[in-house]
Amino acid sequence: MPLNLVHDGNGFSRIILTEPTGSSAEVLLYGGQVVSWKNERREELLFMSSKAIWKPTKAIRGGIPVCFPQFGNLGSLEQHGFARNRLWSLDNDPSPLPPTNNQSSVDLILKSAEEDLKTWPRSFELRLRISLSAGKLTLIPRVRNTDSKAFSFTFALSNYLSVSDIREVA
Repeated sequence: MPLNLVHDGNGFSRIILTEPTGSSAEVLLYGGQVVSWKNERREELLFMSSKAIWKPTKAIRGGIPVCFPQFGNLGSLEQHGFARNRLWSLDNDPSPLPPTNNQSSVDLILKSAEEDLKTWPRSFELRLRISLSAGKLTLIPRVRNTDSKAFSFTFALSNYLSVSDIREVA
């Protein structure tokens, strides 16, 4: 299915994924972050904080942020790493993962940048495929070391799910 790329008033470019039963997802190029996932009844399944700051250089609270190359404060980098505060690109050479019928997807890539090399001197490519099909949202991350030596990292997709009544959660 063709990509629907939208530029909003906040300066964020987002990709809108839709599928035939009516579910949808919105993915920001800033942070490679999913900020909306609606089911076929148009019900929002992800939580976005009312305290979210929708300005570049700030992490956006809610949705599904990408934490790389560090999760939490388990290292010397800023909490949850820098991937969620960088502008990603559409991946023009995505991995040939098999397509699924009636699936809408986008492939994003984040490559090491000069500003990242100052705090984390490693060269990498971080790819993320986001796919939407009936009742299902799939995120497939892949990290490629483009450096001359091995490195270690931590990674997380931190899901903020919307809950209408926390007392009903078990």
